[in-house]
Amino acid sequence: MSGSLRDMAVDVLTTADGRAKTALSHAHARAWFDARKAGTALPIGDAVPPDRPARPDRPELLDPRDVPRRRPGSPQGRIALLHAIAHIELNAVDLHWDMVARFHESNMPLGFYDDWVKAADEESKHFNLLCDCLEAMGSHYGALPAHAGMWRAAEDTAGDILGRLAVVPMVLEARGLDVTPGMIEVFERAGAEDAVAALRVIYAEEVGHVAYGSKWFNYLCGQQGLDPQPVFLELVRRYFHAPLKPPFNDEKRAQAGLPPDFYWPLTEPS
Repeated sequence: MSGSLRDMAVDVLTTADGRAKTALSHAHARAWFDARKAGTALPIGDAVPPDRPARPDRPELLDPRDVPRRRPGSPQGRIALLHAIAHIELNAVDLHWDMVARFHESNMPLGFYDDWVKAADEESKHFNLLCDCLEAMGSHYGALPAHAGMWRAAEDTAGDILGRLAVVPMVLEARGLDVTPGMIEVFERAGAEDAVAALRVIYAEEVGHVAYGSKWFNYLCGQQGLDPQPVFLELVRRYFHAPLKPPFNDEKRAQAGLPPDFYWPLTEPS
């Protein structure tokens, strides 16, 4: 497979179907890492990512206030919960490839691209695991409406790599560390072994994605002589538009390089 890394990223971002998007994501990640293992690296390139990724005709995207509430005590409620998580994971595939493509001008080391290509590859796996669970339950991705606001963080931070790192991996993905244990319990109680196994994979790997955000946020702050903690608080207040909601998974956040003074101050309205 030829082409630059940014060409590959744009290829993923401009593919609408979820299964096709994630197949390309896997293939391009494999090409990148095969070249790295061979002691070379594909060119980063200069392809320009779209403002918004391509999306399938379904699911219907609604304002967050209009998305029906999920009640996971019933089979249909558990389908709705898995569908919502699948939607998040598909957006994460695009967010990570957008990270690869959008911030080339920051002259990041190759390790930056290694991390976000790996994260995109893992998010692709997560989406497909959840789609498999939905199909085993008689549903599919696109069968229910979904949240239309998922790309807002990307749009708001399109010109600010520190803002992107702060809001996407260090806030949005860190929230997944807080809520996933409770979701695993829901599916354990229901005896849904496939869903439990998928969520455990997601939970384990999302720690790494949050850690990539923390690592590169601190790297860039160090390059610019900035104190990371107050910069992080200021950027989240600028771009996230809402207080953070406890309880927090302090143990997993710490594993990912997020100390409590990065998020507890954000529980109060700015």
